[in-house]
Order: sequence, then C-alpha cells, then structure tokens
Amino acid sequence: MEYTSTRDNNLSVSAAYAIKTGLAPDGGLFVPKSFPRVFGEELLELAQLPYAERAVKILEKFLTDFSEAELSDCAYSAYNKEKFETDEIAPLYKLTNGVYFLELWHGPTCAFKDMALQILPHFLKKSVVKTGETKEVVILVATSGDTGKAALEGFKDVNGTRIIVFYPEKGVSDIQKRQMITQEGNNVDVAAVNGNFDDAQSGVKKIFGDKEYAQILERNNFMLSSANSINWGRLVPQIVYYFSAYCNLLKCEEIQLGEPVNFVVPTGNFGNILAAYYAKEMGLPIGKLICASNENNVLTDFIRTGVYDKNRPFKTTGSPSMDILISSNLERLLYHVTGCDDAQVADWMKKLAETGRYEVSEAVKAKIQELFYGGFCDDDATEKTIAETNREHGYVMDTHTAVAKCVYDQYCEETGDTTKSVIVSTASPFKFSNRVLEAIAGQEALEGLDEFKMLEALAEKADLTIPTPLAGLKSKAVIFSATCEKTEMYEVVSHMLNLL
Repeated sequence: MEYTSTRDNNLSVSAAYAIKTGLAPDGGLFVPKSFPRVFGEELLELAQLPYAERAVKILEKFLTDFSEAELSDCAYSAYNKEKFETDEIAPLYKLTNGVYFLELWHGPTCAFKDMALQILPHFLKKSVVKTGETKEVVILVATSGDTGKAALEGFKDVNGTRIIVFYPEKGVSDIQKRQMITQEGNNVDVAAVNGNFDDAQSGVKKIFGDKEYAQILERNNFMLSSANSINWGRLVPQIVYYFSAYCNLLKCEEIQLGEPVNFVVPTGNFGNILAAYYAKEMGLPIGKLICASNENNVLTDFIRTGVYDKNRPFKTTGSPSMDILISSNLERLLYHVTGCDDAQVADWMKKLAETGRYEVSEAVKAKIQELFYGGFCDDDATEKTIAETNREHGYVMDTHTAVAKCVYDQYCEETGDTTKSVIVSTASPFKFSNRVLEAIAGQEALEGLDEFKMLEALAEKADLTIPTPLAGLKSKAVIFSATCEKTEMYEVVSHMLNLL
C-alpha cells in the first residue's frame, strides 16, 4: 500500500514514511492510494477475536510494509489489561433496542485518543528503523484537551523521541489541564497558549511548514513529526474500533451479517468520523454517518450548505475538545469525494488559509450529504441530554457524548430513520465532572467543591467508580507552568530543544 498527498498525486511514499513524517512536504495530508476491502466472512471471523487481534487484521491491510509479527507486537503492547480497565478495550453499552454507546474511554487518559495514541509510538519506533532515520524525532502537538494527555502518556520515555504539547490556556477542562501539567517523563514538555485551539493548531502547522526552521532542526539532529490526527499513524487505528463495534453487535446477535448500522460521532477536527468513513469504504455495512458538533458548528453548516466558513465567533463550550473551527481532516474527505482531485483540494485549502472560506461544487456537496448528516447542539441542550439520559436510562455520559446523543435524537426526529445506531462515546464523564454533576444534580451540587471533590461527588451521585488515572491526579505535582503568546511558539520549541 502506497500513500500520496491530498495536494500532490505525484507523491508516493510507504506507510512507514508517512507515519514518520506526519505531514506531507507540500502541507497536504497523506492518504492511501486505494481502499482495501473487508468481506462478510471476514467480519464473522473478526467477531470471534479479541480487540488486539482485530486491530492486526485491519491494520495489516493498510500498513503493508509492516510484518504481521510487528503489527502484533504493536497491537498487544497497546491494547492490554495493563493499559485499559476492561478486557474488551472498546466495549458497547446497550441503551435501548437499537441504540448503543461505543465506550472509547477506558484507557490510561480516559478519552478516545488512547485508542490511537497508545499504538502510535510503537508504529513510530518501527517506522524510524524501517526508513533508516537517525535523527531524534520531535513530536509536536496542538491539543483541544484530550490529544495532549494521550500523546504525552503514549510517548513518555520512548527512546529517540521528544514530545512538545501546546494547549489553549482557557480552552480545556480543569481535569484535562491537570493531566497535562503533571505529566511525568524525561522527554516531555508542555506549554499553554494564550488563545484558542485554532491558534495553537495554526502555530504548530506553521512550524511544520517552515523549511528554514526544518533546516535548523536538521543541523541539530532533530526532525518533526505529529501525534495529531493529521498523522496517518494516528488515524488508521481509529478505523479499527468501528469494525470492532460492528463485530460486537454480530457476536451478541444484535444484528445480522450485512445489516447496516449508523454511527453518530462527536467531532471537531473530523478525524474520528473520517475513520468511520474509511471503514465504510472498506465495506463495513454503515448506513448514515451522523456528524455531531457543538456551537462551533462549522462542520454542520458545511455538510448542509457546501460552504466552509471559519469566519465566525469562536465559542468556548462545555465540550471543549470540539471547540474547533478549522477541521484539518476534512481535507482528506474532500480528496476522496472529488475523485482524488489534488489541484482542487490544494485550491480550497489555499482559499481557507487566505480568506477562511471555500465552497465546494453541487456535485461534491451531494456526495457528502449522501454519506453524512450534520447537526449541532448548544450547552443547554447538552446538559438537558445528560440529565434526561441519566433519569430515563441510568446512564451517565460526558458532554461530548451528550452532544452526539442530542444530535442523534434530532436526526431521528427529522428523518424517522430506525436503523440501529452506535453513538461514539469519546470521554469518561469524570473528565468533565463539573458539567456532568451540574446536569444530573443541579448547580447547588457544585458549591464549595474543587475539581477533585467534584470527582468524588459525581461518583457518589452516579454510583460510579472514579477511573484510576483520574483518582490519583490530586497527589501529583505540577511540573509545567509555561504560558506563551501564539506568536512565541517558535521560541518555546527552540528553548525546549535547547536551540537558543
């Protein structure tokens, strides 16, 4: 399997090279040149396997320059009981007949990013060897909350790598911030940015695209790579859990082989739902892909109108990991639905960079609308959804999952579609304990409580156990306190790498 760039079809690289470098040299994103297929009988076989083995079977179709033994080593090192608090790794919870939650938050940082970022370091180490790379790899990350901690946890103390994470100072939850600034490891650095996630992401992309800075890094024996979902090695493991969810439904006899299933995905950067699209293109029987946004609803508007316009107020919400106005992975979808028209994609991305806006053709819009439904909800509706779901079903979910549940309800009311549906649950409710506690117990339940007391109060109110990684946060020392302006990110990276 070879990979090319969304902006240059003449480029052709191996999976290992794509994973090592993260971003294509022209600023585009690496994409597979074709989609491997998974047929019906294979799904029945996958249904009988544990999660790690399911991962090997899917990954080997894309990472063809990795041996089966190498992929097994990666998968079993990532998906095991030491890392995840359930043997199922990504269990399904049945809410009602026909509606299920895919819980992707049982890993070490209690968020879905663990599903990819526990395996990415293993991919990267092997990719460096395969490509003959001798320079130290610097993982540069912008995070809206969950990617940062998951990447730090995945890459801590990995030989031959350093990791630098930037997060928006006011754009993450207290628990998310605490997870990052207490991160241990001899190769990790963390800094806050005065701005929003798009500011942090734009700063990181600018550094990646700076050829002069790349030469400075090279002279100092460094090379940049990414743990954001722009990196193919971060995106490809996410395809696995869509197959796994379908296989679990088969195994539990909730569906018949070939029966279509809708997936409802809360997303900001579009990577999570793009992985579901890839699974569909591989032959997984997926009906509608329901794209759920919060009030930063640039994706909803794009799916409905064909106009992508980030020129709007940035809103800080109770689902901060989705507070994004530049959805990087949408570029990959555009490449595929235009029939691999690299020139058109490059033109749209140029317009986005220069004007913050572009518009696709009616034909492209029709293709997207055939695949996707877009909807959004505000914080009030999110809180109401948490409360109602808890009251009616006894299930407690975080704010991002609640956005998805709310949009799913809108979709059903609007379309009358009764297809069985899986709602992707992206974070433990304890990561946003203040919002969840307020939703199910009222504002008065928060009075006088700090972030740690809120964890305890939520556990008591919801009759749940605080996840081990969060329960131990209170006793961890704060290690990182740096804050910078978005214009100072170069200097911060240089300082952290001792280039100044």
